[in-house]
Amino acid sequence: MSTTAKSETQLQNCARILVKCPDRPGIVAVLSSFLHKHDANIIESSQYSSDPENGTFFIRIEYHCEQLVRKRDEMEREFASIAAEHQMEYSFHYRAIRQRAAIYVSKETHCLMELLWEWQNGDLEMDIAVVISNAEAARPIVESLGIPFYYIPANKDIREQVEQQQIRLMEEYKVDILILARYMQILTPNFVSHFENRIINIHHSFLPAFIGADPYTRAFNRGVKLIGATSHYVTNDLDEGPIIEQDVERVDHRADVQTLKKIGRKIERRVLANAVKWHLENRIIVEENKTIVFH
Repeated sequence: MSTTAKSETQLQNCARILVKCPDRPGIVAVLSSFLHKHDANIIESSQYSSDPENGTFFIRIEYHCEQLVRKRDEMEREFASIAAEHQMEYSFHYRAIRQRAAIYVSKETHCLMELLWEWQNGDLEMDIAVVISNAEAARPIVESLGIPFYYIPANKDIREQVEQQQIRLMEEYKVDILILARYMQILTPNFVSHFENRIINIHHSFLPAFIGADPYTRAFNRGVKLIGATSHYVTNDLDEGPIIEQDVERVDHRADVQTLKKIGRKIERRVLANAVKWHLENRIIVEENKTIVFH
């Protein structure tokens, strides 16, 4: 068997399960026993309890199971009864099934370029189905990679009309995750409701500071000593969705607005790439307006 074929077979036999439930003794034992019964081997396991007494328990398990494609329907049916008994919210994710991504971008392409680079290197478990932009700047690089590119002008006057077109495209391309790689448009509640906890945004400030537009100028005027970036899931509240990843770098009084932007772009690229990677690897559980991220 070739190395490629062996790798594909291994992926077909690998899966992840995310579980959230009321904390009580024995939850890990229940999950381990279930996997052992089906001859599954746990590769990685991470867990967290909000409070050992009457708290909420979260766990991510990655496992390997021979003949998983044949077994998985039976395993899911059996697990449904276990979940009901223990009040579990859960989801199974199969590594051989790659998520399909739509990337939204405006004039600034640095975050898009980072995603394309990591995708080409095989560091992001996704297929890029389509790129949508309200500017033409990204078209040459996107189309050179064989990725469909749609230029769709957008502003507040035609926002609902534009979003209906975008929703149709998401359905046509069977998109699982939307990545806003510096897409400088506010999404309507109707659009967001179609993709709950599946739209990842990068905001060019260390939230909750400097919500909204032009944060670097506001940061300069405030004389900040740290600048940062935040990646979060999109909700109806501007820049206030569950935070996935943040990072900062130190600056001083010598940094003008352009210097802040230059430093900030580097932070934005790595913060967004990390957030997307963790989402694709099923490392995130959303709890109210927060996230549990199993690194």
